[in-house]
Amino acid sequence: MVVHSLRLQDLIEEIRGAKTQAQEREVIQKECAQIRASFRDGDPLQRHRQLAKLLYVHMLGYPAHFGQMECLKLIASPRFTDKRVGYLGAMLLLDERHDSHLLITNSIKNDLSQGNQPVQGLALCTLSTMGSAEMCRDLAPEVEKLLLQPSPYVRKKAILTAVHMIRKDPELSGIFLPPCTKLLRERHHGIQLGTVTLITELCERNPAALRHFRKVVPQLVQILRTLVTTGYSTEHSISGVSDPFLQVQILRLLRILGRNHEESSETMNDLLAQVATNTDTSRNAGNAVLLETVLTIMAIHSAVGLRVLAVNILGRFLLNNDKNIRYVALTSLLQLVQSDHSAVQRHRSTVVECLQETDASLSRRALELSLALVNSSNVRAMMQELQAFLESCPPDLRADCASGILLAAERFAPSKRWHIDTILHVLTTAGAHVRDDAVANLTQLIGEAEELHTYSVRRLYSALAEDISQQPLVQVAAWCIGEYGDLLLEGNCEETEPFQVEEEDVLALLEKVLQSHMSLPATRGYAITALMKLSTRLRGDNNRIRQVVSIYGSCVDLELQQRAVEYNTLFQKYDHMRAAILEKMPLVERRDPHVKEGGKEKQTEAQLLEVTAPAPTEPQATKLLDLLDLLGDTSEPLSSGHAQYLPPQAPSPGETLIHLLDLPCAPPPPAPIPSVRVFEREGLQLDLSFMRPLETPALLLVTATTTNSSKEDVTHFVCQAAVPKSFQLQLQAPSGNTIPARGDLPITQVFRILNPNKAPLRLKLRLTYNHSGQPVQEIFEVDNLPVETWQ
Repeated sequence: MVVHSLRLQDLIEEIRGAKTQAQEREVIQKECAQIRASFRDGDPLQRHRQLAKLLYVHMLGYPAHFGQMECLKLIASPRFTDKRVGYLGAMLLLDERHDSHLLITNSIKNDLSQGNQPVQGLALCTLSTMGSAEMCRDLAPEVEKLLLQPSPYVRKKAILTAVHMIRKDPELSGIFLPPCTKLLRERHHGIQLGTVTLITELCERNPAALRHFRKVVPQLVQILRTLVTTGYSTEHSISGVSDPFLQVQILRLLRILGRNHEESSETMNDLLAQVATNTDTSRNAGNAVLLETVLTIMAIHSAVGLRVLAVNILGRFLLNNDKNIRYVALTSLLQLVQSDHSAVQRHRSTVVECLQETDASLSRRALELSLALVNSSNVRAMMQELQAFLESCPPDLRADCASGILLAAERFAPSKRWHIDTILHVLTTAGAHVRDDAVANLTQLIGEAEELHTYSVRRLYSALAEDISQQPLVQVAAWCIGEYGDLLLEGNCEETEPFQVEEEDVLALLEKVLQSHMSLPATRGYAITALMKLSTRLRGDNNRIRQVVSIYGSCVDLELQQRAVEYNTLFQKYDHMRAAILEKMPLVERRDPHVKEGGKEKQTEAQLLEVTAPAPTEPQATKLLDLLDLLGDTSEPLSSGHAQYLPPQAPSPGETLIHLLDLPCAPPPPAPIPSVRVFEREGLQLDLSFMRPLETPALLLVTATTTNSSKEDVTHFVCQAAVPKSFQLQLQAPSGNTIPARGDLPITQVFRILNPNKAPLRLKLRLTYNHSGQPVQEIFEVDNLPVETWQ
């Protein structure tokens, strides 16, 4: 029985009438079989109908590759009905990787040469959709001829095809450069819009074209002025704005032509002021034109008053009811805050109000802009607003808000007491969301502020008594109580409310921290070290402290057990030296900012180095890496209060203290290996520094330091490394993923490379990040490392 093929309309109705996906597949499979049979029969009258049904099946997501050659046959047909479906099929089923390029190139060339405008339009559309670089080079002369055809319909499509050709092969710019000036005089909307788009593409890809088209800036200014004042086509007006699409495209072109060019910028300044003041802001079309105007003003050499006007326009956008407009305004102000800080500062109150937006993207942008607006003159007021927002902000924003407050407080703190209070408030409110180095920074700050030791320890004791769930807060409080517990008991601080603290209360609180199920292993390490230090600062009997220390000598956690065993040995065998060993930590000088972001572990190691070893002559980063190997690869970060009691290995309890006392007699470190700069692009620089520990010659410690000297932050930065199979590589966690602009704070990351065979070292690095709003990925190999890194 012969089954007749369905018409396209009937096929659509039957597919839509299918109640299950299985019924739909059955209908489509049956019809595809009929289509294949028709193609095999080669009926030229039915070919375009069968291909039309196949294209519909393709748009539903089903395979339709067997119809690719039928597209070429229909394109070669002399009938328009066949060509229309054939070209549509070519745009949907073919791409530039298909092997039929030569056949379709010849067909398109023949159709472009004949004078049938609908056929020329079909050929141009297909070429601009799936044309490869080879096709563009072959057909560029034919498209150039069509740019000057009398028909606006063909010229418009030829211009858009030229845009595609320039994107595929920028070397074709010279062919399309001469006709553009003549096309710019056309009054037809489509031709003008396409010509401006073509000129924009040429200027972005060819410096010579950029210099050439700077001569037509007055002509572009005149076209835009006509659109703003009178408008020449009511047909293309939207909500009272004359041809906003053309206005936006011209403004984008002016932004490119005026960038870094004084004369062109001066020519367009008056026009930009006219557009900014006369455009209707009650409609979305007017807002689109105003936004492009603002971006153009900020990109060129515009007058100061004009830049202030642009910022004020963005400030008005913040008051708009449309969330999309407010988001665009916040994003644009964030880009301008570096260059026009004072102008953006005028809208600070409005920006702060945007923090309370229910939309997560809006509140995140408002937070970023609020942090960027903080300076030395408004730091107190802005910190109050940001701390209030921290208490009620969504969980996904709390980490960014806490980190931003800590960075701003460190940079603009008016006094040490205010700085300490700010960090304490952040730790109390969102301690679980702070950066890893917050504990080390606060202990460093408290240690430097000698006049605030009593104030700090009493504030921290009160905060710890109220809440022991915030681990960073508990760690700082335990460190401070261990260092300055004697000041806590004196109770003579005039800056805090008077309250009496007994020795039993302090010991009970630290024991509570040790026993709490919320305490991390590192937190328990802080607490047991604080108890040990209090044994020399309290006047009472130390039996209670000895009992606690002996209990944790059999703890399941290896780190805590090791500390307890060492401290118990100190009580039993070296009690006469306990007071000298457990005296207060000396002040540690601020390290270089390139090392500062290394995190809590590196800071505590630097403090241990200050106490137990003579100052070597090598850089700070090298000292830290040497010490890292000396302590071994511990699983928990070390705190500054008890790091000095960790042994280099796991010796017997009786030998632990002797090993520690022998540290100052360690042999001097070898000469440092020279650093290497392996990457530099648009202000982003990656340097590698090296250290080979004496105890493990086959181990190489590589510190990757990434700095950013550009004017915009680098965000979502990730550095990945790979080595040959004969090596073993361990990547430690980086200090962050955002590199502030202008070389403020770098990112550091440590690579541990084991090379037992002493083979030449080669590294393959992959960097991914966002810069200037664009995602970037760089993959490169480093094979010029110093010989000292592997010999």
